[in-house]
Amino acid sequence: MNTVAAGVTTARRRRPPRRAPGQVDGTPHTAAGPPRATGLVVLALVLALLLALHDHLPAAGGLRSLVATVLPWFGLALAALGLLAVLRRTVLGGVAVLFATGAWLWVCLPFLTPASSGEGDLVVVLHNVADTNTDPTWTARVLLAPEPDVVTLVEVTPELAEAFASSFAEALPHFALQGTVGVWSRHPITRAEPVDLRPPGTDASWDRGLRVVVDAPGAPGLAVYAVHLPSVRLGPQGLTSGPRDHSLRRLGEVLAADGAPIVVVGGDFNTVLADRAFDPVLAHVATPPGSLGFTFPARLPGVRIDHVLVRGAEITGISTLGRTASDHLPVVADVALPPG
Repeated sequence: MNTVAAGVTTARRRRPPRRAPGQVDGTPHTAAGPPRATGLVVLALVLALLLALHDHLPAAGGLRSLVATVLPWFGLALAALGLLAVLRRTVLGGVAVLFATGAWLWVCLPFLTPASSGEGDLVVVLHNVADTNTDPTWTARVLLAPEPDVVTLVEVTPELAEAFASSFAEALPHFALQGTVGVWSRHPITRAEPVDLRPPGTDASWDRGLRVVVDAPGAPGLAVYAVHLPSVRLGPQGLTSGPRDHSLRRLGEVLAADGAPIVVVGGDFNTVLADRAFDPVLAHVATPPGSLGFTFPARLPGVRIDHVLVRGAEITGISTLGRTASDHLPVVADVALPPG
């Protein structure tokens, strides 16, 4: 006979329930690791498509120009996505980011590659001096520092023109003005004529194009342009780039008809070289390497809209100068003339 001591209770220890594979603390979990980063992959592929197809985006509302303007900054977004892919340990996400990075390099590498850095025969300086410039003396000092042979300026008011003529008198005694643009030269200017870049509906007071012929050693008949294209404004229909695009097409026509053996164009184009709207101009002048250096706004540059372009010669070095009293940074280019 089995007896149980009074008041003594025997309890059977209950076993914990068995966990299913991939389950932690009752929460289902896949054996493959962290959740897939689907959003990361999609975002990387969207960036890759924008990079590869930015030329084919619609121009309406300035969308195409806007994407072209921010293309260099896609690199920061891709760096952030790459870090996220590492933290989430997603191979597929990493592959997508690498693919998008390849697209970014394909688009931006031509502008990132430095120029040959060889010394040129001509030093050309370009600057949007800003019509609100309160210190033209300081501005002139910065522009003269690289000992330029040619300086092209835009947004030159009559007061600023007088101040620069005085400051440049010794180093750049020859100059020509047209409206709000001007060219100063170390060598004689033998001809000067206006260049009509006015968009439709603009009256004659909009005067922002100048062509001069400079008698430079090794480059007789050198044609130098100073241009300032319309700004892009934000309106009810988005960014209004139509007037600027019209002026770009008009400038392309002028350059196509210019028979000068060597042409230098300096100006504020209010767009980047990667913008498809620039194509009518770039069909007739060369895009210099190393031209990604930002020029606007001067306090915290984020975009390059000021350019020096050439035909019949080679830009062997291009960079920005220090700040002036303008909201743009100046650009300096070394130009190598063809032999003979």
